[in-house]
Amino acid sequence: MFMSKNLYIKTFGCQMNERDSEIIEQLLAQEGYVPTDSAVGADVVLINTCSIREKAEQKVFSLLGQLREEKASNPNLLIGVTGCVAQQEGEHIRERMPHVDLIVGTQQIYRLPEMLDRLTQRVSAREIATDLEASFAIPPFQKLLINAPPSPTPHGFRRFVTIMQGCNNYCSYCVVPGTRGREISRPVADIVEEVEILASQGVKEITLLGQNVNSYGLTNKVAETEVGFAQLLRQVAAIKGLRRLRFTTSHPKDLSEPLMRCFAEIDILCPHFHLPVQSGSNAVLERMHRKYTVESYLDKVTKLRQLQPDIALATDIIVGFPGETEADFQATLDLLRTVRFHGSFSFKYSDRPHTRSADFTDKIPEEIKSRRLQEYQTLQDEISLERNSESMGREVEVMVESGDHAAYRGRTPVNQVVHFAADGQSFAPGDLARVVIDQAGKHSLKGRLRSEP
Repeated sequence: MFMSKNLYIKTFGCQMNERDSEIIEQLLAQEGYVPTDSAVGADVVLINTCSIREKAEQKVFSLLGQLREEKASNPNLLIGVTGCVAQQEGEHIRERMPHVDLIVGTQQIYRLPEMLDRLTQRVSAREIATDLEASFAIPPFQKLLINAPPSPTPHGFRRFVTIMQGCNNYCSYCVVPGTRGREISRPVADIVEEVEILASQGVKEITLLGQNVNSYGLTNKVAETEVGFAQLLRQVAAIKGLRRLRFTTSHPKDLSEPLMRCFAEIDILCPHFHLPVQSGSNAVLERMHRKYTVESYLDKVTKLRQLQPDIALATDIIVGFPGETEADFQATLDLLRTVRFHGSFSFKYSDRPHTRSADFTDKIPEEIKSRRLQEYQTLQDEISLERNSESMGREVEVMVESGDHAAYRGRTPVNQVVHFAADGQSFAPGDLARVVIDQAGKHSLKGRLRSEP
């Protein structure tokens, strides 16, 4: 019989990191660790990190600096760094932050229970594991973890399911191949089993995760017969109990027609597609090593909209990439005007360790990057408002996330946030409501429940 211990996890970064934090909670719950919402009074503090952008990495080290005082007042506190910064920096974290007790890379989080046990038993003073030679034959995909009590997440009706990890694309600016390793796809049977279990527990919406889901099944065997991502989507969509299915993220060069057809043919596949373009300039795309052109990207957008006219497209944009001219940037604005993305994640370029672009000499001055980012985001906000205004007067299906009898918040299939008055009706997270939209903003919609006939 073990005594419970308080565990605090702070997560930075993408959905993959969020899912890893869920896995960590589930693993450590079996060892008696209870999640808490504060580092104060915790027995173990884990910082699950992101290094895709410099700002995220700076936030990690800032938080670790603050935890130095917590450690001074509570010497028994164990502090760990997991995720991409841990993988990237390794021992350098301990040199910079000596109060850190353990450093765990992206593919070694499943060793956390044994590592923490050695630390608590004083068998070792420090623990580090950053080996990238892992595979999907190891946890968390064994039944023991799949059947573990679900971690307390804000939206228990919605869960992430990892289908692959790593990346083989080696974009010149990206740290992912170095922090997540080479692509490896998880077996179809394991994915289907996990989704079936989650659906039986009441999960209504599943998001399939991978650094490049479009290349699922291309680099290793995932079933007795050849299975690609489109076939996997169809198998998952057939699982009883699911109401919505999403996925992220996709690389445009690997977007196939069979996958595009899924948006037209799978009822529960949400018509919302995040398709990162990064730049509207072919010259910049070539230096980024993206392996597609603006023209080929636009051809795929056209095909998607022919197959599913209601599809909402979102993207990623990097402004101020080394060598980006004013004409290159204007080409990105032209692309935004042409595609009219419903939303964008846009960022200023920053050098990342161990990437080819970090060695490029023709860097863009910070003030130019800032001006371009503001200009891009202003145009995107205008287009987002216009896109959201297209929903005015329409009836939409909203999956409820939170609220009470007075007002609720939820999302449409195309991922628009909707606030609506409930008129005394009661909804639980995961319930579906029919809402008529009567107000539109840049980032959300407002509406009222449909009147019953």
